[in-house]
Amino acid sequence: MLELSGIIILGIAAQWVAWKFKIPAILPLILIGLAVGPLATLYTEDSSKLIEPIWNGERGLFPGESLFYFVSLAISVILFEGGLTLRRSELLNVGPVIVKLITVAVIITFVGAGMAAHWILGLSWQISLLFSGLIIVTGPTVIAPILRNIPLKKDVSAILKWEGILIDPIGALVAVLVYEFISAGGGEAFTKTALIEFGKIVLFGSTFGFTFAHSLTFLIKKKVIPNYLMNVFTLATVLGVFVLADSFAHESGLLAVVVMGIIMGNTNLPNFKELLYFKESLSVLLISILFILLAANINMNELELVFNWEALILFATVVFVVRPLGVFLSSINSSLNFREKLFISWVGPRGIVAAGIASLFGIKLASQGVHNAELITPLVFMIVLGTVLLNATTARAFAKLVGVFQTDSDGILIIGSSSFSRVIAKYLIENDRHVIIVDNNQSNTEAAKKMGIEAINANVYSDDLVDNVELSDIGYMMALTGNTAVNNKAIENFSSHFGGKGVYRVISPEEMEDAENNPEEGLFSYTDDYIKLVNLTRKFPEIHEIPLASKVHFEKLIETTNQEPDAIPLFVKNKENELMLIPSNAQQLTIEEGFRLVYLGKEISNEFSEQITKETSVKKETDAD
Repeated sequence: MLELSGIIILGIAAQWVAWKFKIPAILPLILIGLAVGPLATLYTEDSSKLIEPIWNGERGLFPGESLFYFVSLAISVILFEGGLTLRRSELLNVGPVIVKLITVAVIITFVGAGMAAHWILGLSWQISLLFSGLIIVTGPTVIAPILRNIPLKKDVSAILKWEGILIDPIGALVAVLVYEFISAGGGEAFTKTALIEFGKIVLFGSTFGFTFAHSLTFLIKKKVIPNYLMNVFTLATVLGVFVLADSFAHESGLLAVVVMGIIMGNTNLPNFKELLYFKESLSVLLISILFILLAANINMNELELVFNWEALILFATVVFVVRPLGVFLSSINSSLNFREKLFISWVGPRGIVAAGIASLFGIKLASQGVHNAELITPLVFMIVLGTVLLNATTARAFAKLVGVFQTDSDGILIIGSSSFSRVIAKYLIENDRHVIIVDNNQSNTEAAKKMGIEAINANVYSDDLVDNVELSDIGYMMALTGNTAVNNKAIENFSSHFGGKGVYRVISPEEMEDAENNPEEGLFSYTDDYIKLVNLTRKFPEIHEIPLASKVHFEKLIETTNQEPDAIPLFVKNKENELMLIPSNAQQLTIEEGFRLVYLGKEISNEFSEQITKETSVKKETDAD
């Protein structure tokens, strides 16, 4: 009981440490597992492990093959959750570089790492290719914490993010297929019998996954399953499909759950977000337990097998030869420059799926007597730990070294996708600003996307935005919803993350009545709230610019627009075409001749502007006299 509860406590503590220090969770999890497992034999009095996963006759958590069964079921849930995240629409829209990274680079990694393992370590081709299939996977759980606090060009962070998301199930599928092929042949030569067995595994795995995915989707859509049972019913179905497919064709269960996840992830499923959140939470718990157990299950003699120069050369080959080769060949004729390609080549940490499946396959193949199968787990753990440590400690410095680190974060985050928010965002994009709109209303975000605006469907009361690596270049935040409480909450939650250059919000109707005590974060002017902005956009959904002659001219125009219901000032554009937000207290801005006022609404005629200029000039002369 103490060991089991200790694993859960240590696992969740490791997850918290990873969140607190913004590092991949797999790093503290495996280090804890090694510390209470094989490394514990170096400091305990009786040279025993603090946690013994398999019963050894005296102590242990799992008797016989129970650990193998637990790992199998846990990996099936993790792979299903990974399959849910693979969206066909996203795959089609991510761009040619990412498509090549998950096709061309995958083939290069598979072949290159396999050849390196075979020639450097002398492993059989079967084990070498299984090793290379396992280390294809990077994964969002290891990429995101590394990139989260590195301001990068949007394209670079997006490429790394989507590579990690899309390659997770693809890499798992490749590893599963290679394993099934080896298992079908008993670890021997690729015979006709092995090919037939492999075909059965692919047939039953894909058939069961496809059939049960559509069946479960049908039941959910017809509301045969109540909403409160949907998550646990889906979990039971995943486990059932895994076991059932395995009983028809041995080792086809993993393929079945991957296929099932991919199909359900690409179906218009009601309450899909709740299902995905449940699976993510369950995966966090399973991963926390799993990797402490798997790392603890490694023995010192297995660690010693990979603690040599040959393993170090293999690691260097994978990181400094195979990865860059895949990236550079995948980015030929792309918009990426040499420095950006070099950085993407450097950041390639291997993830949780690789380590988990490696342990599962290592246990299985070793029990089948496959030669060198015991090396799979420590070799993959070495690659995972080595790449995570390397990238977590050097990615920021390397970004500065190669010149891809953005010192100036000018991106703008807009909270709320109302009609005027979208008009403002479109204008900003046309003026070369990176803009992202966030709204928890799906129809509002879809409307923004149709206008070519990046939009995220998220809630300001959740932590999802903080974890989004594509927001690493955000320097400003504008809360433009009609709910003052939501606007204030957005500023409270995200100002430290996205407001390095300023956080602003539209003022409330109550604040319009007290111009003297306007909030510092008030936006646009002290007479324009959400309702006025929406109403004006309905009449005049256009943004215009008008030249400014002086600070006095600017103030007179602001005063005029405050009294005129058909124009609302938004920004000031300087001589270098840089945009400055107009706060409620416009006195803070420095205005020079040649600047331009950017405003929403009905176009102000040049004659009217010139008349204001003349009036201000006359006023100046009068004041001078």
